[in-house]
Amino acid sequence: MSWKAGVSRNLPILRFFACPKSPSSNGIMSWYKNNYDTLKKLNPTLPLLLRTTDNAMPAITTEIDFTTNDLIRYMLQTNRFQNEDGSPAADRIEAGMAYLNTDWTTIRYERFASPGFDPEHPYIQDIDPDWKQDPNKRRDLSTYLGLKEVADEQFEIIKSGPNNEYTKAENSLLMCQRVDLWCAGEAEVESAIRHLVMLGKRFNSNNKHEEMEDTDRPDFITEFYPGASDF
Repeated sequence: MSWKAGVSRNLPILRFFACPKSPSSNGIMSWYKNNYDTLKKLNPTLPLLLRTTDNAMPAITTEIDFTTNDLIRYMLQTNRFQNEDGSPAADRIEAGMAYLNTDWTTIRYERFASPGFDPEHPYIQDIDPDWKQDPNKRRDLSTYLGLKEVADEQFEIIKSGPNNEYTKAENSLLMCQRVDLWCAGEAEVESAIRHLVMLGKRFNSNNKHEEMEDTDRPDFITEFYPGASDF
């Protein structure tokens, strides 16, 4: 019972797929009918969607907030960086490890070093296409530009593998959001949901933010920005 109360804190949605006519979907259909009321009472804002159609593969899916860093770790841990002859791709492995050590905190801070200007504005090419030629902006954003250019170069190396290596790894990781349950019983269905909840607890952004706050919260205020002068 206790784990069910925390489903909505870790997952944004649960989708159940089943064929109402096939015995292979009996487990998932039964679990949904027997647990919907309890799960909904404990998680009133959590969408619990049942999708049925003939010949559907019984499965459960959700949404996991995997980041680029999660994908690169996955590729390193599963030896996805390989040359066409099957040998390890040293250049992409080195770029992946370096990318994971990128100082994103400094990049996010230095991004706003030039007063009133954001180099990552979505329409920057329309608003100020030649901003990099401005000596004042280049001076203010020198740290940001240096770190960002290095990270972008590393990312291009990571994605340069043969045979759509990066895209295939990305699709493989995204499949972790789905559990197929052909001929599964109710116990297996519940185990699958608990597995997805644990993934959500580990990877979804709200929990990452909470984990960061627990470990990296400063003991005192390190910066102060004055408010409007007429307050």
